[in-house]
Amino acid sequence: MTCQTYNLFVLSVIMIYYGHTASSLNLVQLQDDIDKLKADFNSSHSDVADGGPIIVEKLKNWTERNEKRIILSQIVSMYLEMLENTDKSKPHIKHISEELYTLKNNLPDGVKKVKDIMDLAKPPMNDLRIQRKAANELFSILQKLVDPPSFKRKRSQSQRRCNC
Repeated sequence: MTCQTYNLFVLSVIMIYYGHTASSLNLVQLQDDIDKLKADFNSSHSDVADGGPIIVEKLKNWTERNEKRIILSQIVSMYLEMLENTDKSKPHIKHISEELYTLKNNLPDGVKKVKDIMDLAKPPMNDLRIQRKAANELFSILQKLVDPPSFKRKRSQSQRRCNC
């Protein structure tokens, strides 16, 4: 995949995971808008290829659908933050932003989950009060890690039909 198609690929993956259908999104128009955005950022500059992709590579470690929804919600937020610092009066930027906001609003739980993960990185683990609380919660956390989740079989799978 070339650098030029990375943005379309990421945006397409985001659209699919957020439940957008092809009928609700004009990918050709979006590709044109992304090309204009690339021109705004002068993305053909030689330093763009240095170090490889910065976002698409992150998706490789997230394999499950629900996991991907979490990382994709963060990616959408990153793009929205990037577009906040641009000239929003340009139609192509406005269109991309609108699509990204729609995606973000369709998956609020993904944004909350990312916030939960970020919040877990904040508590100072050398704080005695935090250590006390963490110690009180340790056993229940270990139980969740050790006990496999209970899987319920669907009724149709567990029932055998008799051909009497």
